Amino acid sequence: MTNVTVIIWTCVTVGVLVGICALFLIFLSSRNMKKNREAMRKLQEGIQVGARILFAGGIYGKIVKIKNDVIDVEVNKSTVIQISRYSIQDVISD
Repeated sequence: MTNVTVIIWTCVTVGVLVGICALFLIFLSSRNMKKNREAMRKLQEGIQVGARILFAGGIYGKIVKIKNDVIDVEVNKSTVIQISRYSIQDVISD
């Protein structure tokens, strides 16, 4: 075999291995995306007036009003702030 033939077969072998690794990573990524989508769906279902929440800024509060994608959250007795429903990190169950 000539050097050119060896180089070509080496490139083909490396290409096949890279392709297999890419398929494996795509499979893992799709599984993780599905799990994340399911977790987000469950979180959004738990959002209701009166629920205690933790949102992305690390602030705890209680939902007082829901209007489409904007939620009014009471963080203490005299302070109500508006947040996006997508900034909610967790719904706290007591």
